[in-house]
Amino acid sequence: MFYNSINIMPKTKLQKGEILRDLKEKISRSKSVVFAKFEKLTVNEAETLRKELRKEKSEYYVAKKTLIGLAFKDAGLEIETKKFDGQTAVVFGYEDEVVPAKLVGKYKKELEDKVGFFGGVLENKFINAAEVANLASLPGKTELYAKLVGTLNAPVAGFVNALAGNIRNFVQVLKAIEEKKA
Repeated sequence: MFYNSINIMPKTKLQKGEILRDLKEKISRSKSVVFAKFEKLTVNEAETLRKELRKEKSEYYVAKKTLIGLAFKDAGLEIETKKFDGQTAVVFGYEDEVVPAKLVGKYKKELEDKVGFFGGVLENKFINAAEVANLASLPGKTELYAKLVGTLNAPVAGFVNALAGNIRNFVQVLKAIEEKKA
């Protein structure tokens, strides 16, 4: 059986340094972070998740837990990544704080035994898996904007309908008077 030598060989200090720099840069740009567990994801499932995240200006990144912990420690957040059981992915949200949790939550529903939450970071604070699940159940920004516009539009639409109803009634009264005279 052929193994990719990069995967079975330990990383050099230089490679680890590059990964650490990359993680720090992603942490500094992100509005929210989700720590996701993934077990036995197929290549297609992982690629589909990555594509969906890219569309939403988010990113799925896999690294060793110790490097993830070091990067967050350097960013001023103490996260005990060693307590995460199994393989860990970091999902960075660069525009919408809710999107990473929503998309991982969607996959969690579809692939129960393969995907889950370990926790996350929101407003530079660690949140546990239950809080990430709650975040995933919130509507996204576009949904909230649509609800806000609908709420703001409702009184105006009601006022317009009331005015139109009065005009319709007035026209009907005039028509009834005309028919009576004819």
